[in-house]
Amino acid sequence: MLRGAIIGLGNVALDGHVPGWLASEGVEIVAVSDLDPARRGEAVARLPGARWFDSVDALLGVTGLDFVDVCTPPSSHAPLIGRALEHGLHVLCEKPLVRSPEELDLVRRLAAARRRVVHTVHNWHHAPIVKRAAQLVREGKVGRVSQVSWQTLRARPAATRDGRGVNWRLDPAVAGGGILTDHGWHVFYVVQRWIGARPLAISARLEKRRHAALAVEDTATVALTFPGAAAEILLTWAADERRNWAQVSGDEGALELQDDTLVLTRGARVERWPCPPAMSAGSTHPDWFTPVVAGFVGEVTRVRDGANLAEASLCVLLEHLARESSRRGGEPLEVPPAHAPAPSESSV
Repeated sequence: MLRGAIIGLGNVALDGHVPGWLASEGVEIVAVSDLDPARRGEAVARLPGARWFDSVDALLGVTGLDFVDVCTPPSSHAPLIGRALEHGLHVLCEKPLVRSPEELDLVRRLAAARRRVVHTVHNWHHAPIVKRAAQLVREGKVGRVSQVSWQTLRARPAATRDGRGVNWRLDPAVAGGGILTDHGWHVFYVVQRWIGARPLAISARLEKRRHAALAVEDTATVALTFPGAAAEILLTWAADERRNWAQVSGDEGALELQDDTLVLTRGARVERWPCPPAMSAGSTHPDWFTPVVAGFVGEVTRVRDGANLAEASLCVLLEHLARESSRRGGEPLEVPPAHAPAPSESSV
Protein backbone atom coordinates (compact mmCIF):
# COMPACT_ATOMS: atom_id res chain seq x y z
CA MET A 1 0.00 0.00 0.00
CA LEU A 2 1.47 3.33 -1.10
CA ARG A 3 0.75 6.25 1.21
CA GLY A 4 0.32 9.63 -0.40
CA ALA A 5 -0.56 13.26 0.22
CA ILE A 6 -2.40 15.84 -1.89
CA ILE A 7 -1.01 19.36 -2.03
CA GLY A 8 -3.63 21.85 -3.24
CA LEU A 9 -7.39 21.32 -3.01
CA GLY A 10 -8.79 23.23 -5.97
CA ASN A 11 -11.29 22.02 -8.56
CA VAL A 12 -9.01 19.47 -10.19
CA ALA A 13 -8.04 17.89 -6.87
CA LEU A 14 -11.49 17.73 -5.31
CA ASP A 15 -13.49 16.85 -8.42
CA GLY A 16 -10.90 14.91 -10.41
CA HIS A 17 -8.11 13.45 -8.31
CA VAL A 18 -9.90 12.57 -5.07
CA PRO A 19 -12.52 10.36 -6.78
CA GLY A 20 -9.71 8.71 -8.76
CA TRP A 21 -7.63 7.97 -5.68
CA LEU A 22 -10.64 6.58 -3.84
CA ALA A 23 -11.41 4.27 -6.78
CA SER A 24 -7.84 2.95 -7.00
CA GLU A 25 -6.36 -0.06 -5.23
CA GLY A 26 -2.95 -0.15 -3.60
CA VAL A 27 -2.89 3.54 -2.65
CA GLU A 28 -4.15 5.59 0.26
CA ILE A 29 -4.28 9.37 0.70
CA VAL A 30 -3.26 9.96 4.30
CA ALA A 31 -2.51 13.72 4.28
CA VAL A 32 -3.71 16.91 2.59
CA SER A 33 -2.67 20.55 2.61
CA ASP A 34 -3.89 23.82 1.14
CA LEU A 35 -3.12 27.49 1.71
CA ASP A 36 -6.84 28.19 2.27
CA PRO A 37 -7.92 26.84 5.70
CA ALA A 38 -11.55 27.05 4.58
CA ARG A 39 -10.96 23.96 2.44
CA ARG A 40 -10.31 21.83 5.47
CA GLY A 41 -14.03 21.03 5.73
CA GLU A 42 -14.15 19.63 2.22
CA ALA A 43 -10.99 17.64 2.86
CA VAL A 44 -12.53 16.07 5.96
CA ALA A 45 -15.78 15.34 4.11
CA ARG A 46 -14.16 13.68 1.13
CA LEU A 47 -11.08 12.14 2.76
CA PRO A 48 -12.05 11.54 6.40
CA GLY A 49 -9.00 9.36 7.00
CA ALA A 50 -6.53 11.99 5.79
CA ARG A 51 -4.73 14.32 8.19
CA TRP A 52 -4.92 18.06 7.47
CA PHE A 53 -1.79 20.21 7.42
CA ASP A 54 -1.75 24.01 7.31
CA SER A 55 1.58 24.10 5.49
CA VAL A 56 3.54 22.05 2.98
CA ASP A 57 6.57 22.07 5.30
CA ALA A 58 4.56 20.37 8.02
CA LEU A 59 3.13 17.85 5.56
CA LEU A 60 6.52 16.93 4.11
CA GLY A 61 7.80 16.27 7.61
CA VAL A 62 5.40 13.36 8.02
CA THR A 63 7.09 9.97 8.20
CA GLY A 64 5.78 7.07 6.16
CA LEU A 65 4.78 9.02 3.05
CA ASP A 66 5.65 7.51 -0.34
CA PHE A 67 4.44 10.22 -2.72
CA VAL A 68 2.76 13.58 -3.14
CA ASP A 69 0.10 14.61 -5.65
CA VAL A 70 0.73 18.24 -6.63
CA CYS A 71 -2.49 20.01 -7.65
CA THR A 72 -1.43 23.63 -7.18
CA PRO A 73 -1.12 26.39 -9.84
CA PRO A 74 1.83 26.02 -12.25
CA SER A 75 4.18 28.60 -10.72
CA SER A 76 4.49 26.45 -7.60
CA HIS A 77 5.11 23.14 -9.38
CA ALA A 78 8.90 23.21 -9.70
CA PRO A 79 9.52 24.37 -6.08
CA LEU A 80 7.09 21.83 -4.65
CA ILE A 81 8.43 18.99 -6.78
CA GLY A 82 11.95 19.86 -5.71
CA ARG A 83 11.04 19.90 -2.02
CA ALA A 84 9.19 16.58 -2.30
CA LEU A 85 12.12 14.95 -4.09
CA GLU A 86 14.52 16.26 -1.43
CA HIS A 87 12.35 14.44 1.13
CA GLY A 88 12.70 11.23 -0.88
CA LEU A 89 9.13 11.21 -2.20
CA HIS A 90 7.79 10.25 -5.61
CA VAL A 91 5.74 12.96 -7.33
CA LEU A 92 2.57 12.98 -9.38
CA CYS A 93 1.90 16.47 -10.74
CA GLU A 94 -0.79 18.22 -12.73
CA LYS A 95 0.14 19.71 -16.09
CA PRO A 96 2.09 21.74 -16.97
CA LEU A 97 4.79 19.88 -15.07
CA VAL A 98 7.00 23.00 -15.04
CA ARG A 99 7.05 26.29 -16.93
CA SER A 100 10.49 26.38 -18.56
CA PRO A 101 13.36 24.22 -19.82
CA GLU A 102 15.47 25.52 -16.92
CA GLU A 103 12.95 24.31 -14.34
CA LEU A 104 12.66 21.01 -16.20
CA ASP A 105 16.43 20.46 -16.11
CA LEU A 106 16.51 21.00 -12.34
CA VAL A 107 13.61 18.60 -11.75
CA ARG A 108 15.05 15.90 -14.01
CA ARG A 109 18.48 16.09 -12.37
CA LEU A 110 17.06 15.91 -8.86
CA ALA A 111 14.71 13.02 -9.71
CA ALA A 112 17.63 11.06 -11.17
CA ALA A 113 19.85 11.82 -8.18
CA ARG A 114 17.15 10.77 -5.70
CA ARG A 115 16.00 7.84 -7.84
CA ARG A 116 12.39 8.93 -7.60
CA VAL A 117 9.56 9.02 -10.11
CA VAL A 118 8.20 12.31 -11.43
CA HIS A 119 4.98 11.65 -13.34
CA THR A 120 2.67 14.18 -15.03
CA VAL A 121 -1.12 13.79 -15.28
CA HIS A 122 -1.56 13.05 -18.99
CA ASN A 123 -5.19 12.12 -18.54
CA TRP A 124 -6.34 12.88 -22.09
CA HIS A 125 -4.69 9.66 -23.23
CA HIS A 126 -7.51 7.95 -21.32
CA ALA A 127 -10.45 9.88 -22.78
CA PRO A 128 -12.52 7.10 -24.41
CA ILE A 129 -12.49 8.69 -27.87
CA VAL A 130 -8.75 9.47 -27.77
CA LYS A 131 -7.93 6.00 -26.49
CA ARG A 132 -10.01 4.32 -29.21
CA ALA A 133 -8.49 6.53 -31.89
CA ALA A 134 -4.97 5.64 -30.72
CA GLN A 135 -5.88 1.94 -30.86
CA LEU A 136 -7.19 2.21 -34.42
CA VAL A 137 -4.08 4.12 -35.50
CA ARG A 138 -1.86 1.40 -33.99
CA GLU A 139 -3.88 -1.21 -35.84
CA GLY A 140 -3.15 0.57 -39.12
CA LYS A 141 -6.76 1.49 -39.88
CA VAL A 142 -5.73 4.78 -41.52
CA GLY A 143 -2.39 3.55 -42.79
CA ARG A 144 0.61 5.80 -42.29
CA VAL A 145 -0.48 9.01 -40.56
CA SER A 146 0.35 12.09 -42.65
CA GLN A 147 -1.85 14.85 -41.20
CA VAL A 148 -3.48 15.65 -37.85
CA SER A 149 -5.82 18.56 -37.23
CA TRP A 150 -7.07 19.56 -33.78
CA GLN A 151 -9.47 22.23 -32.53
CA THR A 152 -10.27 23.10 -28.92
CA LEU A 153 -13.05 25.69 -28.86
CA ARG A 154 -14.13 27.51 -25.70
CA ALA A 155 -15.96 30.78 -25.08
CA ARG A 156 -14.00 31.61 -21.93
CA PRO A 157 -11.28 30.26 -19.64
CA ALA A 158 -12.18 27.56 -17.14
CA ALA A 159 -12.95 28.81 -13.64
CA THR A 160 -10.69 28.04 -10.70
CA ARG A 161 -11.63 27.45 -7.07
CA ASP A 162 -10.26 30.52 -5.31
CA GLY A 163 -11.84 32.04 -2.23
CA ARG A 164 -10.60 35.48 -3.30
CA GLY A 165 -12.45 35.30 -6.61
CA VAL A 166 -9.19 35.34 -8.57
CA ASN A 167 -8.69 33.08 -11.60
CA TRP A 168 -4.99 32.16 -11.58
CA ARG A 169 -5.25 30.92 -15.20
CA LEU A 170 -5.29 34.55 -16.30
CA ASP A 171 -2.14 35.60 -14.43
CA PRO A 172 0.99 34.92 -16.52
CA ALA A 173 3.16 35.01 -13.39
CA VAL A 174 1.18 32.08 -11.98
CA ALA A 175 -0.08 30.14 -15.01
CA GLY A 176 2.80 30.86 -17.36
CA GLY A 177 0.43 31.59 -20.22
CA GLY A 178 -3.16 31.38 -21.44
CA ILE A 179 -4.90 28.91 -23.74
CA LEU A 180 -1.61 27.44 -24.99
CA THR A 181 -0.61 26.48 -21.45
CA ASP A 182 -4.09 25.34 -20.47
CA HIS A 183 -4.88 23.15 -23.49
CA GLY A 184 -1.79 22.96 -25.68
CA TRP A 185 0.00 20.59 -23.31
CA HIS A 186 -2.70 17.94 -23.76
CA VAL A 187 -2.74 18.30 -27.55
CA PHE A 188 1.04 18.06 -27.79
CA TYR A 189 1.27 14.68 -26.08
CA VAL A 190 -1.82 13.22 -27.79
CA VAL A 191 -0.78 14.26 -31.31
CA GLN A 192 2.81 13.12 -30.81
CA ARG A 193 1.60 9.64 -29.84
CA TRP A 194 -0.78 9.42 -32.80
CA ILE A 195 1.97 10.27 -35.26
CA GLY A 196 4.54 8.15 -33.43
CA ALA A 197 7.53 10.42 -33.99
CA ARG A 198 9.19 13.44 -32.46
CA PRO A 199 8.41 16.74 -34.21
CA LEU A 200 11.16 18.40 -36.21
CA ALA A 201 9.90 22.00 -36.13
CA ILE A 202 7.18 24.21 -34.67
CA SER A 203 5.63 27.56 -35.52
CA ALA A 204 2.94 29.42 -33.63
CA ARG A 205 0.96 32.64 -33.33
CA LEU A 206 -0.56 33.71 -30.02
CA GLU A 207 -3.35 36.31 -30.08
CA LYS A 208 -6.11 38.03 -28.15
CA ARG A 209 -9.11 37.68 -30.44
CA ARG A 210 -11.93 38.48 -28.02
CA HIS A 211 -10.67 38.96 -24.46
CA ALA A 212 -8.41 41.95 -25.10
CA ALA A 213 -8.15 42.85 -21.42
CA LEU A 214 -6.50 39.55 -20.51
CA ALA A 215 -2.80 39.47 -19.66
CA VAL A 216 -2.51 36.13 -21.51
CA GLU A 217 -3.41 34.89 -24.99
CA ASP A 218 -6.94 33.69 -25.68
CA THR A 219 -6.06 32.02 -29.01
CA ALA A 220 -3.15 29.93 -30.24
CA THR A 221 -2.55 28.50 -33.71
CA VAL A 222 0.30 26.01 -33.86
CA ALA A 223 1.88 24.06 -36.73
CA LEU A 224 4.09 21.04 -36.07
CA THR A 225 6.28 19.38 -38.68
CA PHE A 226 7.11 15.68 -38.24
CA PRO A 227 9.05 13.26 -40.45
CA GLY A 228 6.51 12.64 -43.21
CA ALA A 229 3.62 14.25 -41.32
CA ALA A 230 2.23 17.55 -40.07
CA ALA A 231 -0.18 18.78 -37.42
CA GLU A 232 -2.35 21.92 -37.36
CA ILE A 233 -3.71 23.00 -33.97
CA LEU A 234 -6.25 25.69 -33.08
CA LEU A 235 -6.90 26.50 -29.42
CA THR A 236 -9.19 29.34 -28.41
CA TRP A 237 -11.17 30.88 -25.57
CA ALA A 238 -12.80 33.19 -28.14
CA ALA A 239 -15.25 30.75 -29.77
CA ASP A 240 -19.05 30.91 -29.76
CA GLU A 241 -19.33 27.25 -28.75
CA ARG A 242 -17.70 24.65 -26.52
CA ARG A 243 -16.42 21.77 -28.63
CA ASN A 244 -13.42 19.58 -29.38
CA TRP A 245 -12.75 18.21 -32.84
CA ALA A 246 -9.83 16.36 -34.39
CA GLN A 247 -8.96 14.45 -37.53
CA VAL A 248 -6.20 11.91 -38.15
CA SER A 249 -5.53 11.31 -41.84
CA GLY A 250 -3.39 8.60 -43.39
CA ASP A 251 -2.73 7.02 -46.76
CA GLU A 252 -5.52 4.46 -46.23
CA GLY A 253 -8.23 6.41 -44.42
CA ALA A 254 -9.17 9.05 -41.89
CA LEU A 255 -10.44 9.21 -38.32
CA GLU A 256 -12.64 12.11 -37.25
CA LEU A 257 -13.16 12.79 -33.55
CA GLN A 258 -16.49 14.61 -33.29
CA ASP A 259 -16.30 15.40 -29.55
CA ASP A 260 -18.14 12.23 -28.45
CA THR A 261 -18.33 10.25 -31.72
CA LEU A 262 -15.48 8.61 -33.60
CA VAL A 263 -15.85 8.21 -37.38
CA LEU A 264 -13.54 6.02 -39.49
CA THR A 265 -13.64 6.53 -43.26
CA ARG A 266 -11.83 4.07 -45.53
CA GLY A 267 -12.81 4.62 -49.16
CA ALA A 268 -16.58 4.24 -49.39
CA ARG A 269 -16.83 2.50 -46.01
CA VAL A 270 -17.75 4.55 -42.95
CA GLU A 271 -17.81 3.23 -39.35
CA ARG A 272 -18.96 5.11 -36.26
CA TRP A 273 -18.46 4.53 -32.55
CA PRO A 274 -20.14 6.51 -29.77
CA CYS A 275 -17.44 7.43 -27.22
CA PRO A 276 -19.04 9.28 -24.34
CA PRO A 277 -18.39 11.47 -22.51
CA ALA A 278 -17.61 14.25 -24.95
CA MET A 279 -14.04 15.58 -24.86
CA SER A 280 -15.45 19.03 -24.08
CA ALA A 281 -17.64 17.81 -21.21
CA GLY A 282 -16.27 19.25 -17.97
CA SER A 283 -12.68 19.99 -17.07
CA THR A 284 -11.77 17.61 -14.22
CA HIS A 285 -12.51 14.17 -15.81
CA PRO A 286 -12.31 11.85 -12.76
CA ASP A 287 -12.80 8.75 -14.95
CA TRP A 288 -9.67 9.66 -16.91
CA PHE A 289 -7.61 10.07 -13.74
CA THR A 290 -7.93 6.51 -12.41
CA PRO A 291 -5.76 5.01 -15.20
CA VAL A 292 -3.24 7.81 -14.57
CA VAL A 293 -2.98 6.52 -11.00
CA ALA A 294 -2.42 2.99 -12.31
CA GLY A 295 0.39 4.20 -14.57
CA PHE A 296 2.02 6.19 -11.78
CA VAL A 297 1.80 3.31 -9.29
CA GLY A 298 3.17 0.92 -11.92
CA GLU A 299 6.16 3.17 -12.51
CA VAL A 300 6.82 3.52 -8.79
CA THR A 301 6.49 -0.17 -7.94
CA ARG A 302 7.46 -2.04 -11.10
CA VAL A 303 8.85 -0.61 -14.34
CA ARG A 304 10.54 2.79 -14.41
CA ASP A 305 10.86 3.41 -18.12
CA GLY A 306 10.73 7.20 -17.89
CA ALA A 307 8.26 7.40 -20.79
CA ASN A 308 5.91 9.80 -19.05
CA LEU A 309 8.69 12.18 -18.01
CA ALA A 310 10.08 12.10 -21.55
CA GLU A 311 6.63 12.97 -22.90
CA ALA A 312 6.26 15.81 -20.39
CA SER A 313 9.73 17.07 -21.27
CA LEU A 314 8.70 17.34 -24.92
CA CYS A 315 5.59 19.30 -23.92
CA VAL A 316 7.71 21.78 -21.93
CA LEU A 317 9.99 22.27 -24.93
CA LEU A 318 7.15 22.66 -27.44
CA GLU A 319 5.37 25.31 -25.39
CA HIS A 320 8.64 27.19 -24.89
CA LEU A 321 9.41 27.13 -28.63
CA ALA A 322 5.82 28.02 -29.58
CA ARG A 323 5.97 31.18 -27.48
CA GLU A 324 9.32 32.14 -28.97
CA SER A 325 8.01 31.48 -32.49
CA SER A 326 5.06 33.77 -31.84
CA ARG A 327 7.39 36.50 -30.55
CA ARG A 328 9.20 36.18 -33.90
CA GLY A 329 6.02 36.56 -35.93
CA GLY A 330 5.35 32.85 -36.41
CA GLU A 331 8.85 31.90 -37.53
CA PRO A 332 9.37 28.10 -37.68
CA LEU A 333 11.84 26.90 -35.04
CA GLU A 334 13.72 23.62 -34.96
CA VAL A 335 12.83 21.12 -32.23
CA PRO A 336 16.10 19.65 -30.88
CA PRO A 337 16.50 15.86 -30.75
CA ALA A 338 15.57 14.16 -27.48
CA HIS A 339 19.22 13.74 -26.43
CA ALA A 340 20.13 17.39 -27.08
CA PRO A 341 20.04 20.02 -24.32
CA ALA A 342 16.83 22.05 -24.30
CA PRO A 343 17.31 25.65 -25.50
CA SER A 344 17.34 28.33 -22.82
CA GLU A 345 15.62 31.70 -22.98
CA SER A 346 18.82 33.34 -24.22
CA SER A 347 19.76 30.73 -26.81
CA VAL A 348 16.51 30.43 -28.79
